[in-house]
Amino acid sequence: MQPHPPSFGTGPRPSWFRRASPGRRVAVILGSVALSFLLLCCTGGAIIGALTGEPEPTRTGTAAEAQQPIVAAPAEPTEAADEQVASPVAASTTPPPLPPPSASPLPPASASPSPSKAAALVQVTTVTEKTAIRYGERTVKDSSLAEGKRVVRTKGVNGVRTLTYEVTTTDGVRTAKKLVKSTVTKQPVTQVVAVGTKKAQSSKCDPNYTPCVPVASDVDCAGGSGNGPAYVSGPIRVIGDDIYDLDRDGDRTACD
Repeated sequence: MQPHPPSFGTGPRPSWFRRASPGRRVAVILGSVALSFLLLCCTGGAIIGALTGEPEPTRTGTAAEAQQPIVAAPAEPTEAADEQVASPVAASTTPPPLPPPSASPLPPASASPSPSKAAALVQVTTVTEKTAIRYGERTVKDSSLAEGKRVVRTKGVNGVRTLTYEVTTTDGVRTAKKLVKSTVTKQPVTQVVAVGTKKAQSSKCDPNYTPCVPVASDVDCAGGSGNGPAYVSGPIRVIGDDIYDLDRDGDRTACD
């Protein structure tokens, strides 16, 4: 079959991109994007290296040698410089050594104080104490009490005396105590005791008379006509029954 002869007067022929298949178009687009990204990365790295001042590594030799930067060694390396190059982290974090302490001359042995020669701590304080004052006793006679009997009429009370001392202590130990003041702050009360002087009646006295009329078979007034055997001198008070008939006139007073 013969191809159609070219026609004259038709539109422009489409470009190769339009004539390509869809798969080739996609491949072309991806290749263009990859190439653009690669160019952008290389250009950006060169610009950053120029700004930071880092020299671009020489790309001669093997791949391992190309990854290691060439460092120029100093003319006369020192031990400190080698340590800083070998371990930059340790050199930056390790603090510098402290300067040695200044040597000061020790004081002579005679200048140090001896414990035995240390000054003693002396303190003077004031202390008050209270003591009791024993009460006194006074005795009075009382004829209303039986002879020898004692009765406390006023009870005694002890007094109080306040003593003020000046106490001296040396290193916590009391070494002196001096009385500086003595004051009676409470007076004592004297105790009063009554002592009886009344004599007790004899059991041989008749209880019907006072003073004592002896107990006998008969009692007469002395100087009278009675014949006894016992006699009493008056006046005698009859406080009971006149068993001896001594009160002749009945006035309760006998032998008057």
